[in-house]
Amino acid sequence: MHFETLSVHAGNAVDPGTGAIRRPLVMANSYALPDDPSQLSWSDFSTPLYTRNGGANQGWLEEKLALLETAGERGDVDAVALASGVAALHAVFFTFLRSGDHVVCADTTYVATYTLLTRLLPEKYGITATLVDASDPEAVRAAIRPETRLVHVETPANPTTRIADLARVAEIAHAAGALLSVDATFATPVLQRPLALGADLVVHSLTKYLNGHGDAMGGAVIGDRALTDRIRADAQVNVGGVLSPFHAWLIMRGMVTLPLRMRQHCSSAQAVAEFLEADPRVAYVAYPGLPSHPQHELAARTMDGFGGMLAFAVRGDQNAFVAALRLITSAVSLGHDESLVVHVAGDDERARYWPEEFRTWGHLRFSVGLEDPRDLVADLDRALTAVLGPR
Repeated sequence: MHFETLSVHAGNAVDPGTGAIRRPLVMANSYALPDDPSQLSWSDFSTPLYTRNGGANQGWLEEKLALLETAGERGDVDAVALASGVAALHAVFFTFLRSGDHVVCADTTYVATYTLLTRLLPEKYGITATLVDASDPEAVRAAIRPETRLVHVETPANPTTRIADLARVAEIAHAAGALLSVDATFATPVLQRPLALGADLVVHSLTKYLNGHGDAMGGAVIGDRALTDRIRADAQVNVGGVLSPFHAWLIMRGMVTLPLRMRQHCSSAQAVAEFLEADPRVAYVAYPGLPSHPQHELAARTMDGFGGMLAFAVRGDQNAFVAALRLITSAVSLGHDESLVVHVAGDDERARYWPEEFRTWGHLRFSVGLEDPRDLVADLDRALTAVLGPR
């Protein structure tokens, strides 16, 4: 089936109890045991026992995630859905790393990834990390050590939208005997499927585009079943950051429209980025769909669209500009139906890894929503005029 059809039908079925044509919401934390449970392991996740081991809504969502991530072409791939994107990231690190191991990580990532790998895991478990520009495969290769067990990249990267060549990075990681995990939250399976490019594990914050409506939180790790079974046993059952049935139900509902929404996000973001780049009141724009983007050609070659995320700065007071917006909402998160913008100053702890213009001006991370792009452009233009005068 084509991707749009999978988005509608994967993971869904007629409910045998009621005849409903949608999977129901199952708000149970326990499941009936067999007549003789003496042979069961209480940590088993293959038999319904307890929602921490895996619930019905979680399982249906995982089926949908695995099919979308592989476009239905691989039967050996599974997904583990967890309570948040950070829980999914932690699950990868917790499961596959131990004291003394080394990670090569992209130097531009979500703040929780940065904190886990530069502070918490080194301090608590003696796991070390080297941060590199993941858009440069040779920088990744140079950072590999004999004790490297994992290479982790984020593409497009948060917040710079930097793009990594996953096929080349996968070759480097595998030659060193390391796994490659990819945070593909910005791309979603609509725009890129890292497993097909050589990645071993894909991480998504389901909170963002896959849910798409700003009303549920979740995360997922997708990969070969042999790897996801280890994550279930270690990080799901025994750490317990499980996804609630209600949030699993909401996210699964949201994913039905994922391909349609991503097309609109991409189209609107392109229009907004082109407007901003042409405006002299704007200091810079970072968006993979612009020819000025350093990895524009790589993104065009390896992705099926450029996404809904961009970063920019105005030649004035960033906070005053944000306060002058009327349609675009100032809030964290991304991938919602409404457009969201957040200002981050250039003195952020991670800023030393960002391009010079990000350090000089700070940046506005802009998640372009589903509004008509003409209304978004008008709102941006009004705010620019309010702060910096007419164009």
